[in-house]
Amino acid sequence: MFKKLRGGLFLGIGYMLSPLSWWNDLFFNLPIAYFFGYLFSWFAPDLFLPMSIVGYWLSNIAGILMMQFGAVDVFVDQPKERNLKKDLLVGFASSTAYTLVILVLIQFKILDTPLLFSGN
Repeated sequence: MFKKLRGGLFLGIGYMLSPLSWWNDLFFNLPIAYFFGYLFSWFAPDLFLPMSIVGYWLSNIAGILMMQFGAVDVFVDQPKERNLKKDLLVGFASSTAYTLVILVLIQFKILDTPLLFSGN
């Protein structure tokens, strides 16, 4: 029972952080990314944007991995040895692809980011 509850909690939090929910960026990922970039901007102001992108990317990876671990706990009844290396690779690849798509959409001005990166 504890395993199912833990899995459900991981699945829920992971979904909130993952790129699978369209609304999560505003409430979860962007504040995490902003805070991550802000921390690094204390050391060098030029690090704000690159480290915000890294923070965004890491929050998506964490969400996907939490969903994977939670889904295994909730839906798989028999104990199976997890392949952590494979789980990390899948999370890394999917989050990287998603982040690159968002950056391309911003670069080609398909997505608008008003005042987010204005330097004011």
